[in-house]
Amino acid sequence: MPHSACPRSFRIFACLAASVLSLATLASAVLADGSGDPKSVSKDENGKYVDAQGNPTFHVSEDGTWDWYTYSGYRRYHSDCHVCHGPNGDGSSYAPALKDSLQKLSYADFASTIAGGRVNVTTSQNNVMPAFGNNPNVMCYLDDIFVYLRARSDGALDRVRPEKKEAKTQAYSKAEDSCMGAK
Repeated sequence: MPHSACPRSFRIFACLAASVLSLATLASAVLADGSGDPKSVSKDENGKYVDAQGNPTFHVSEDGTWDWYTYSGYRRYHSDCHVCHGPNGDGSSYAPALKDSLQKLSYADFASTIAGGRVNVTTSQNNVMPAFGNNPNVMCYLDDIFVYLRARSDGALDRVRPEKKEAKTQAYSKAEDSCMGAK
C-alpha cells in the first residue's frame, strides 16, 4: 500500500516508530561498549561499580570479596539463564557461550537482546532467544547478570560461586523491592 494511502494515524505511528528506531540505533552507537576495560572506577549508592565508560562492572577487593552485583548476578544467571546458556555462561548445544559473547557485545546490545529477544535463522539451525522484557525476575536483575557474565568473560571469576561478598545495600534493596512490585 502506498504511503499516502495509509491512514494518517498509521503514518504518524510509522514516523514515530522510525524516529524511535533511529534514536535507539544512535544511542547504541553512542553508549559505551561493555567489552572494553572492565576495571571499576567508581561505585554508586546502590553498590554498583562502573567502568570508565559508565558500564556496570565487577569489583573484587584485595581480600577476595566480590561486589554484591556479581554475587547476585551469579544467583540470577543460575535461576533464569543457565538452562539454555549452560553452567557459568559456557554455552550449550543450542545457545551460545555468553562469557564469550560479552567480549564483543556492548551493554546496550546485551540489554536489548535480553529485553526484546532475538531470532537467528540459518540453513543449518534456528536459534531463538525469547524476550524477557516483561519478566521482572530477569529485567530487575539485568545489571547483575551482565556484571556476573562480564566477570566470567574477563576470566576474573572462575566456574565458582563468589565465596565472600559485599553486603546488599539498603538502596539496592529498596530499588529491588520497587522493581519487583513489593509494597
